[in-house]
Amino acid sequence: MGAGIVELDLHGKNTYQAKIAVDAALRRATAGTYRIRCIHGCHGGTALRDMLRGEYAKHPKVRRLDTADAGSTQLVLREF
Repeated sequence: MGAGIVELDLHGKNTYQAKIAVDAALRRATAGTYRIRCIHGCHGGTALRDMLRGEYAKHPKVRRLDTADAGSTQLVLREF
């Protein structure tokens, strides 16, 4: 991905492991990071997608969630 976009592959993780990974990516995000693309897949169920929507829709660092395709959710970050 280009500068400013962090790609996070969550395949094979359960919801707890995925939340730890996303929280760590949010902590490491710098002022130049404006988007975190979380790849969770679409054929193995919706637990990771639902967790991302539930946990991060109202997160203070997240402006909004985008679903570019069925297999990923993008966290669009606020400027800080």
